Amino acid sequence: MGQDKRPRWVVYAPMAKRKKQGRTGQRDKRRDFENQPPEGGRDHVRRGSKSAHKGGGNWLYGVHACLAALANPERDVKRIVMASQVADDLELPVVDAANAAFEICEVPRPNIEWRDRRELDELVGRDAVHQGICVEALPLPHPAIEDVIQDAQDRTSVCVVVLDQATDPRNIGAVMRTAAAFGALGVIVQDKHAPDITGALAKAASGAVERLPYIKVTNLARALEQLKAAEFWCVGFDGHADDYLSAKTLQGRNALVLGAEGAGLRRLTRESCDLLVKIPMTDAVESLNLSNAAAIALYQFQQSNA
Repeated sequence: MGQDKRPRWVVYAPMAKRKKQGRTGQRDKRRDFENQPPEGGRDHVRRGSKSAHKGGGNWLYGVHACLAALANPERDVKRIVMASQVADDLELPVVDAANAAFEICEVPRPNIEWRDRRELDELVGRDAVHQGICVEALPLPHPAIEDVIQDAQDRTSVCVVVLDQATDPRNIGAVMRTAAAFGALGVIVQDKHAPDITGALAKAASGAVERLPYIKVTNLARALEQLKAAEFWCVGFDGHADDYLSAKTLQGRNALVLGAEGAGLRRLTRESCDLLVKIPMTDAVESLNLSNAAAIALYQFQQSNA
């Protein structure tokens, strides 16, 4: 009664060294999914191919970033390239991520292309820590600030992160990872100065770019006015502010406005905030790294609304 009748298949990884304990005398039930897809379903990553695929997207790399992209039905994935040295550990997670997206959008992912690690270095650069997996994918749809405002409707406690003069993709990625962890609705940056979602940004975000809107606006001060009109309290973090961040500062709806390390907030951004605060700290250092300051602000927001 109520039992799921859909057909199920066990996926065996042809590149991985699988133990076959307890299979003595049993018929090998593996299928060649690429040539003989079973009726009613299929393995949604077609395996073992080394054929070329049409590209045109951006390269993402790193385990968490790639698995999140494969599982995201909004991602148009062109290629999956993996090092044969990681087959034991990564092939089944890749298949599971692809199947998760297929259940929603019913579009199969491309074949896994098996390569040597050195070939992956050539794809994404020797300095990129790809962990044996790279995914070529088209950019995600561009969200708008109106989307975040819409999501905030009927919610009394919510926050967004606004970054002023943040240009380093790894720093922004780290902020996105923390913002996703603490339930922020999105990260807003100025289009002119902030990077697109690159492999480095996605790697630092550890999958958060697939779950958290990354919103680029033309005018940051105007974006803050839009948030104010939607009843967000815009709190700017400035090391020269008179007031300190406290337990009651970030109650309700908040836009947490942070500047880059050293540069801080621009004058017009500061003037567009409802309140300026600074994080209590000793004079041992002049300022905190952007991602560290964002983590403190987001934690305080969560504690203020617990």
